[in-house]
Amino acid sequence: MLGEFEHLALLAIARLGAAAHASAIRVEIAAATDRPGTRGALYRTLDRLETKGFLSWKLEEGVPRRGGNPRRCFAVTTEGVAALKACRVVFTTMWTGLDHLFDESSK
Repeated sequence: MLGEFEHLALLAIARLGAAAHASAIRVEIAAATDRPGTRGALYRTLDRLETKGFLSWKLEEGVPRRGGNPRRCFAVTTEGVAALKACRVVFTTMWTGLDHLFDESSK
């Protein structure tokens, strides 16, 4: 199983595609969760996901607005997609039969 923030990071990377840079990943997660994550937490999570084999990255050439500094572009690996699918199956299974808890007429 993935931790919550690992799950969110992988989903954000998958959603962003070729634009999956750390700053964009942070914005994507914050927009979806309304919780701003710290850069440190994100980078630790990205490193952990790379160690697990769930993501890879390539270095992109720097641009003038970044002072010419290169940046990493992240991608979900095949193993990362498999981990996301496994989590989805578990969560879908666990949610089965609980719709009544959220039915407006039962409030």
